[in-house]
Amino acid sequence: MKHMKLGSKPDVFQTEGSNISRFVATELATDIVISIGDVKFYLHKFPLLSKSSRLQRLVASSNQESDDEVNISDIPGGASAFEICAKFCYGMIVTLNAYNVLAARCAAEYLEMFETIDKGNLIYKIDVFLTSSIFRTWKDSIIVLQSTKSLLPWSENLKVINHCIDSIASKASIDPSEVEWSYTYNRKKLQSKNGVDSHWNGVRMQQMVPKDWWVEDLSELEMDLYKRVLLTIKAKGRTPAVVIGEALRVYAFRWLFGSLEDAVSNGIDCTKRRAVLESIVFLLPTEKGSVSCGFLLKLLNAACLLESGEFYRDNLVKRIGTQLDGASVADLLIPATSAENGVYNVDLIMAIVEQFMSHHSDNGKMTFQDDDEIVEVEKFASVSSTSKLAVAKLVDEYLGEIAKDPNLPVLKFIALAEMVSASSRQMHDELYHAIDMYLKEHPSLSKSEKKRLCGLMDCKKLSQEACMHAVQNERLPLRVVVQVLFFEQVRASAASARSDSGADLSSAVHSLLPRENGNSYGSSRSAATTTTEEEGSGVPTSSDINSFRSMRLANNCGGSERSSTSSDINKNGEDKSTTTGKAKVMLMPKMLSKLWSGKTHVGENSSSDASVSPGSANPEEVKSTPSRNTRQSTS
Repeated sequence: MKHMKLGSKPDVFQTEGSNISRFVATELATDIVISIGDVKFYLHKFPLLSKSSRLQRLVASSNQESDDEVNISDIPGGASAFEICAKFCYGMIVTLNAYNVLAARCAAEYLEMFETIDKGNLIYKIDVFLTSSIFRTWKDSIIVLQSTKSLLPWSENLKVINHCIDSIASKASIDPSEVEWSYTYNRKKLQSKNGVDSHWNGVRMQQMVPKDWWVEDLSELEMDLYKRVLLTIKAKGRTPAVVIGEALRVYAFRWLFGSLEDAVSNGIDCTKRRAVLESIVFLLPTEKGSVSCGFLLKLLNAACLLESGEFYRDNLVKRIGTQLDGASVADLLIPATSAENGVYNVDLIMAIVEQFMSHHSDNGKMTFQDDDEIVEVEKFASVSSTSKLAVAKLVDEYLGEIAKDPNLPVLKFIALAEMVSASSRQMHDELYHAIDMYLKEHPSLSKSEKKRLCGLMDCKKLSQEACMHAVQNERLPLRVVVQVLFFEQVRASAASARSDSGADLSSAVHSLLPRENGNSYGSSRSAATTTTEEEGSGVPTSSDINSFRSMRLANNCGGSERSSTSSDINKNGEDKSTTTGKAKVMLMPKMLSKLWSGKTHVGENSSSDASVSPGSANPEEVKSTPSRNTRQSTS
C-alpha cells in the first residue's frame, strides 16, 4: 500500500476524557475551541487560520459574538479527518494512505485549504499523492473507491469516484500478460501450460495470469459502485463477455445466494438482495454462453424467492431457453412458491422448455440484422439436433424427479412430457422410469389416466433392461405389459433369425399380423360363437401373462441351451432347442391372438386401460355382433 508522510514535527496531540477533549501539549495557551459533535479541540488560531479560509471567516464571526468556540460538525470525515488537517497546519508528522486520504481531501476542501491561502497547502499535496500513487495502484484504488460512499456528495463533486472507476476499469481491461501487481484469486489453483507442474528441474515456473484475475477484488464493492465499474469495463470493449459473466457469478455468490432461503423464510428484509439481483440481470452479457445455464437458473430461483418483477423473470426465462441443453436436473428443481400447491415450480420449467422449442424451431433458419438489412442464414442442423436430444433427456430426468410430488397433477406431467418431440427421444428408458415413479406415487389414478400416461411411452424404444423391468412391473396396465413382451420378442427373433426357434417365432409373429381384409396371415376368421367373458374379451389372462413372462426369461437363456443341443437329440430326431422354441411359438400366438381379437369386436368398453397395440386392424373393418357377450376371435 502506498503512503505519504507530511510534516516533520513530532505529534503532540493529546486526549482527555475518553477521546472527548483533544489539545496540543505546548507552553502557549490555546485561544480557540473547535467543536465537532461531542469532540472538542483546544487549539491555537494562528496555525489554523494561516491555512484555512473557512476558519478565518468562522473565527471572525465568533469574535463579533465574543465566543471563542467554532462549531463545524458538518465537516466530511468527522473529527478524525479534521485532526489530520489540524496536524498539517501545525507541521506535525501525518501519514496518508488509501484508508484516510479521501477523508482528509474532503475535509481540506471543506476548510478551503487552497493554494491561494498558502503555497503547498494540503489540497495540493493530497491531489499529487492521489494522482501519482493511489490511482496508479490496483488495490489502493479499490480501497479509496469503497470509502467514497460515506463521504458523499463531496467525493462525487471532487471527481474522486470517477477517477477511481476509470483507473480500475483500465487495469481490468489490459492484457493479463501485462499484470504486474498483486490481486486476489482463491477460487481455483492455477495450472501451468499443458498441465505441467509449476516446478520443473527445481526451478519454479512463472504462472500465467488468468483472464478473470480481477473479479474477486471487485466483488468487495457494493452494488451501486460495482455496477458503475462493470459498465465502464464493458464500455472499453476489451474484456471478453465470458469474463464479465464470471465476474457477475462471483459477485452473486458473494452478495446474493448466501443464506437467501433462510433470509426469506425468516422474514428478513431482502430489499438490498433484490436490488443486487436486478442489477446482475441488467448487467448480464448478451452473448450466448457468456454465463452458464446453471447460474441463470440460480438467478431465476432467487428472483422467485425475492418476488422480483416479471420483467426480470421473463428476461431470465428467455435467456435460459436459448441454452437449456447446458442445464442439469438439480438446476431445474426450483421450489414452488407459497401460492402454489406442489413441491416444484413446474410451470416455470414448462415456460423454459417452450422457449427452447421456439428458439430451436425446425425451420432450419435463423435471422439477424446487418447494416439495416435482415439476413437469413441456414442453421447448423447438427448443433440443433444435439441440443434437442440433450434437452429431451433432461426433461425425462426432470419428470422422474417431479413424479415423486404427490400433488403433481397428471395432466401437468403429461403436458410437460409432450413438449418434447418424439424424434428427440432416441430411448424411452428415462421416460419409463418417470412414468413408473408417477404410478407408484399416485396409486389412485383412474384407468383412463393410466392409459393416457402410459401412452407417452413407445415400447419399441425401451432397452432390454427396461423391458425386463416393465414385464414384471405390476403397476403397468396389462396391455402395456403385452406390448413390451411383443416388441421384445420381435427384437429377440430378429437377433436369432438363423436359429430354428428364432425362425419359428418370427413365422408365428408374422402370421398374427393383419391383412388388408382384417384377417391374419395364415389364419381364417371363425364364425361367432358364444364364449365366456374371459375367453372372448380379447384380454390375456393373468396366467397367460405369467406364462409369457416365464417364456421371456427362459428365452434369455436360450443361447446357453442352444450351445448344448448337438448332443441332445431325442428319439424322434428333434433336438431340445427346437422343442423349446415350438413351445414358445405355440404360447405366443395364443396370447397375442387374444390381444388383437379384442381390437375387432364392437362391444369393447371405452374406459379400458389398454393402449393401442401394434398391428391392430383398421377400425372401419371391424364387424359387430348383436350380443355384448358374443365376440369374434382370431384363432
